[in-house]
Amino acid sequence: MISAVSTCVHCGFCLAACPTYQEIGQEAASPRGRIVLMKEVLEGTLSIDEATPHLDSCLGCLACEPACPSGVSYRELISPFRALIEPKRSRTWGDRFRRTVAQLTLPYPGRFRIAAMSGKLVKPFASVLPNSLRVMLDLLPVRLPPKQAWASVNPAVGTRRGRVALLIGCAQSVLDPDINTATIDVLTRNGVEVVVPKKQTCCGALSWHVGNHAAAQNFARQNLAAFPDDVDAIVTNAAGCGSGMHEYPVILKGTSDHDRASSFRDRVVDVSKYLAELGDLVPVADTNQPIRVAYHDACHLANAQGVRSEPRQLLRMVPGLQLVEIADGHLCCGSAGTYNIDQPEVAASLGQQKAASVIATDAAVVATGNIGCMTQLSVHLKQAGSKIQVKHTMQVLSDAYGRSDGR
Repeated sequence: MISAVSTCVHCGFCLAACPTYQEIGQEAASPRGRIVLMKEVLEGTLSIDEATPHLDSCLGCLACEPACPSGVSYRELISPFRALIEPKRSRTWGDRFRRTVAQLTLPYPGRFRIAAMSGKLVKPFASVLPNSLRVMLDLLPVRLPPKQAWASVNPAVGTRRGRVALLIGCAQSVLDPDINTATIDVLTRNGVEVVVPKKQTCCGALSWHVGNHAAAQNFARQNLAAFPDDVDAIVTNAAGCGSGMHEYPVILKGTSDHDRASSFRDRVVDVSKYLAELGDLVPVADTNQPIRVAYHDACHLANAQGVRSEPRQLLRMVPGLQLVEIADGHLCCGSAGTYNIDQPEVAASLGQQKAASVIATDAAVVATGNIGCMTQLSVHLKQAGSKIQVKHTMQVLSDAYGRSDGR
């Protein structure tokens, strides 16, 4: 952590890339400002409670990393620092309530489904509820999709070209399980056998990014044990999950599991990157149905994993699909894990701006690679009165293929 702090030369290139600096307009709400605050806390010249409001406002979107000429690894600072100080800081009752509810429900699909269904029942009374609870209710969909289950082994169609294990996600498997169904459909169509490990659990990112180190380590260890070694890759279809699994060596640093975590990380890849590198994909039939699709870069896909061109490459496979870019596409939509629960005002402003930029594309569909972004976009597009559909890149491709499951 100290070496990463010392790498920053305070040049200011990160300022233009940082959504919270653009939103709040304070030096302390910029990456270089937060690095100074972390340094002062570590040196004992600034109290934790003085620094934390500015550190809490960080999205963790990592837009600062590609903008930094000095190569500061901000990801090796913000989450480890939050883990270090979390046991020592004070929080309001509202903060504790939101965090406890999120940590006890979101990583567990069964609990989350029950909580979401319960939330729908009290949603009509949201105006009289505490803001800490109202914010969470606002993010719930009008209706939850039916539960879906996936076979432990989904055989490749035709000649097998690869074998992967798929992380199905926790909140995603409740809010939009069809993303996994579409992912399996696209992979198997292209000769890839898909294994769905039954003992897999939450990736741990939701805990790690808010400083719950013990929970993040527990989730990481469970997944190290659950995922098989005899696969070509561990495939993810949620940017936040993929990024979180890439951080397992940091989460488990100093433990006996570190080396195994490093080997595990090297096999984790986003599904769009896996397919693009697989190449020679089954062509999509031309249906003469033109469609205009905007692509939204999920921060933890573009910035954390460096996956930008691959989803666009896959979308361009679809005949008649006109791919359009979103203005200021590098700016975060405001989802960022549980950020839209923890920092609702900033998240809402960023969500409204992103929705306006999407609407300006005049697209029929906005595609992206992260369930958090999809939820945030759906909420703010609906609030803006837009009928633009929000879909995962794999859903767009599976639809174009004709959906072997008949959906």
